[in-house]
Amino acid sequence: MENESLEKVKQQVVKFVASCNHNRSLELLDLLSQGKMLRSKLILKIAGQTKESIKLCAIIEMIQSASLLHDDVIDEADTRRGKPSINALFDNKTSIMFGDILYSKAFSELTLMDKQIAYTVADAVTKLSIGELMDVELTNSFNSSYDLYFEMIYNKTASLIEASAKAAALLVQKDPTSFALYGKNLGLAFQMIDDILDITQDSQTLGKPAMLDFVEGKVTIPYLLLYERIDNKDKLKSLYKKELNSDEQLWIKEQMVKYDVLKDSIAQAKQIGLEAIEAIKADQNSDLINIMKQMIDREF
Repeated sequence: MENESLEKVKQQVVKFVASCNHNRSLELLDLLSQGKMLRSKLILKIAGQTKESIKLCAIIEMIQSASLLHDDVIDEADTRRGKPSINALFDNKTSIMFGDILYSKAFSELTLMDKQIAYTVADAVTKLSIGELMDVELTNSFNSSYDLYFEMIYNKTASLIEASAKAAALLVQKDPTSFALYGKNLGLAFQMIDDILDITQDSQTLGKPAMLDFVEGKVTIPYLLLYERIDNKDKLKSLYKKELNSDEQLWIKEQMVKYDVLKDSIAQAKQIGLEAIEAIKADQNSDLINIMKQMIDREF
């Protein structure tokens, strides 16, 4: 049933893009790699499958795809989910402009929806863009601020998931505040766990070099905790944005074990997840509880 609903979302995206009367956009859309469609799954679990909920999902998916097209240019990424990225297949200009087409078409369709839903999603896209800019700027120097880290991951990752959950609740007259909190915490926990897995999993499992975040200048939650607790702060900072050899990677991992960094990072992410489950307890939606539990009860 879920797969059928997600297929309808994909078909709706194609319809929206086809209505632009621009064949090149349809060709590029066909080359985009499909993700897990987490935001659509969330909307459908909250609002069920209706004509309006499918349209909302399609709008969110187009926004998410647009942000990733821009992301790949910023990160100079050659692949996206195992497939060649649009910027690698063609060039940065194509990736940026196709992203703009998806953004603007999504906003055009959004204007036809309920005003409160439209504002909720549009406001999240502003936050998303701010988060992208913060992410870029935070790689310029070693960031030791928890507040900046959480502000960045909220804007860049959690804000659109929060908006998806809130908009879905508004669509079916459920409590938007509770579902917004669930979505926000789902997004925060998702990003924190992704940041932890960058350290705990090997390159083959990740599909990218392990411990790449620190090399790229991203001081994520485990590094923030380590920097706060470690005696040899200078050594840790000396490895920042450096191609790490196996001994240096091992040293960082050993320090993280010594100072209980990974254990406490996982505990923080789980606590945020449990707060999300508590927020929607009254709705008794076992699917949403399972989505969060599957995320926080992972092998690290």
